[in-house]
Amino acid sequence: MEKKMLILGLLLSHDMHGYQLNEVLQHNPGTPISLTKSNAYKLLNDMERDGWITHTQEQVGNRPQRRVYSVTEEGKVEFFRLLRENLSSQPSPEFPGVVGLDFLHLLPSDEAAALLESRLQLVEKNFQQLDELPLQIRQSHPSSEYLHKFYANEIEWLSGIIKRLQSQ
Repeated sequence: MEKKMLILGLLLSHDMHGYQLNEVLQHNPGTPISLTKSNAYKLLNDMERDGWITHTQEQVGNRPQRRVYSVTEEGKVEFFRLLRENLSSQPSPEFPGVVGLDFLHLLPSDEAAALLESRLQLVEKNFQQLDELPLQIRQSHPSSEYLHKFYANEIEWLSGIIKRLQSQ
């Protein structure tokens, strides 16, 4: 679902044709997940079938016609559902759920802070469980030690973002 949210979020910023979208996905170092050109086109087709996006044909000079994609009202509703779900959930460390953070500015500051507070509570719960393990056990299980440090850093970072949002 993060891939669909990424495409919807990019299309919400402005309508794009497939080539433009793929350029953003392939050449933007801030894109948090990889999405191949073929997968992007498949997702565009799926989202159009689902009524989340639509396209118009555009002709520029002598070039072949191209599809310019835009988000429908139903697509906006779905994007914000996915965004809220993403921001208020605690992602797996294997697949950090950072896509929503790039679209955080699209929500009111107080709502975004509240969603991130929910996320912070989940992270703190997981951190506490690992923190209760004796240090020797954490150190003898590198994945536990990794997660402990990951959650500690995530707590610090989320707290800073929430404070910044609350001061806006």
